Amino acid sequence: MTRRNSSSQRENFVGSCLMVLSMAAFALEDSVIKAVSGLLPVGQILFLLGIGGTVSFFLTALILKRKLWISDVLTWPMHFRVISEIVGRVFYSLALAFTPLASSTMILQATPIVVVIGATIIFKEKVSVLRWVAVGTGLLGVLIIIQPTADNFSVLSILAVLGMLGFAGRDLASRAVSKSLNIFTLGVHGFLSVAMSGIVLTLFFDEPFLWPDIKTGLFLMLGVLLGVVGYSAIVSAMRIGEVSAITPFRYSRIVFGLAIGVFLFDESISFTSVLGCILVVISSLVVLSSKRKVSLRL
Repeated sequence: MTRRNSSSQRENFVGSCLMVLSMAAFALEDSVIKAVSGLLPVGQILFLLGIGGTVSFFLTALILKRKLWISDVLTWPMHFRVISEIVGRVFYSLALAFTPLASSTMILQATPIVVVIGATIIFKEKVSVLRWVAVGTGLLGVLIIIQPTADNFSVLSILAVLGMLGFAGRDLASRAVSKSLNIFTLGVHGFLSVAMSGIVLTLFFDEPFLWPDIKTGLFLMLGVLLGVVGYSAIVSAMRIGEVSAITPFRYSRIVFGLAIGVFLFDESISFTSVLGCILVVISSLVVLSSKRKVSLRL
């Protein structure tokens, strides 16, 4: 029993490190998208990033001689994962276009709560009271950082809710898909979904295709690299350890986002933002160190 607990702790530690790496990569990818969004339509950016990521995973699989196609690709968890990815990308991008960034970002931070609840229902995981408190503390920290007001919300906020549910579904499906599906197969299908999301947005907004210049192209290549690293890390994280222990480390993305805003975009940071970041970090450390002895089943 002791060996099992020790193994679980090690898996949770590795999974949490991968989740933090993923959030750092995605935060940097967001900064790349922000840098080029004034030059290219958002739909086209998603399409190019999706195609770039697909090619990267495909070529890497060929070099390493890994199979990309097996029968398990046609299972319901895989279908649900692709659909969830498209739903998340499309609706969250629309939310960013039509609603204030603060309210959309706040809604997205509810993803860990949904994933933890989903894990208790779908995977029958036992979530300790301490972990629930830690998850709630992390969400409180995010709310302190964003400081939403009543004026931030509109009926269109439902777009962000749908996007958040899509991302939560994708993460849960990553756990449910067959272990026989390697990360390259998941990466190819995942980035194809991103490319499809870009096509949907391009058609929705009726945007013309613009050829990127050399500088913009280099930024997009960097975005592809960061996206591949982030995607690989988050898929690996969601396939090991306990979902309820690893998911709260998603909150670290807001910390990386604030740091990037200050050092790369010369944004100011308030005392309340620092306080919120401290709560996020503490909640993640509590989740990592907590045991499974006292548990709460929903």
